[in-house]
Amino acid sequence: MRRLVEYTDRLRRFAVNDARLADDAESGTPTLEPKTLALVRLAALIALGGAEPTYGAEVDDAVSAGATANEIVDVLAATVPVVGLPTAVAAAPKLALALGFDPFEVEPAP
Repeated sequence: MRRLVEYTDRLRRFAVNDARLADDAESGTPTLEPKTLALVRLAALIALGGAEPTYGAEVDDAVSAGATANEIVDVLAATVPVVGLPTAVAAAPKLALALGFDPFEVEPAP
């Protein structure tokens, strides 16, 4: 069993771009719960303005890890103070489609 690397060692490796980072990524056991990790990755995707197909994969991973649609939309809302409203608005349709919802579909009149 692999010894858990202290956070200071991992942080130092990132800071100096240590070649062992790739080894850590391949063999490391994440400290985060799978659902939390999936939601963090989704937030990063929103911040980067990822492509629509990537939203599908990340949303599928989040749902498979136990995230609800409400939690996924909460992640979008939580990114606004960091990435700005325009970036979140640009991500919203991609996220909606990944959740199986077409935000531009016209609803029938009552």
